[in-house]
Amino acid sequence: MRGEIYSIYHLSVEPSKFPAFQALIAKIVAATREEPDTLTYEYVANEDKTAVHIVERYRAAGLLPHIDKTFSPFAETFLSLAKIEKLYVYGEPTTEMRTKLDGFGAVYLHPFDGFTRN
Repeated sequence: MRGEIYSIYHLSVEPSKFPAFQALIAKIVAATREEPDTLTYEYVANEDKTAVHIVERYRAAGLLPHIDKTFSPFAETFLSLAKIEKLYVYGEPTTEMRTKLDGFGAVYLHPFDGFTRN
């Protein structure tokens, strides 16, 4: 996890808004795919499409450009279609990263043991 930031967003979505949300996410994912420091960017939903998780993993250098450049143009529409219920952030974000993530209600968890295989 050293040098990387992971996050899991838990969102709620009204079923009637899910089709518009899904169409918006397709655009965000396409834009995010172009970011060289984004390593994982996945959306998953429960069966009735009322709960969505976003699983993100960045090289540390990729988090702020994602928020400021890629996500920013979509933010208003995104937040009109989904509500961020929880955000868990793993790693050691900088003060600048925390300032951005705090706006989403981030809860920070710090690594203390374990490993990742590539």
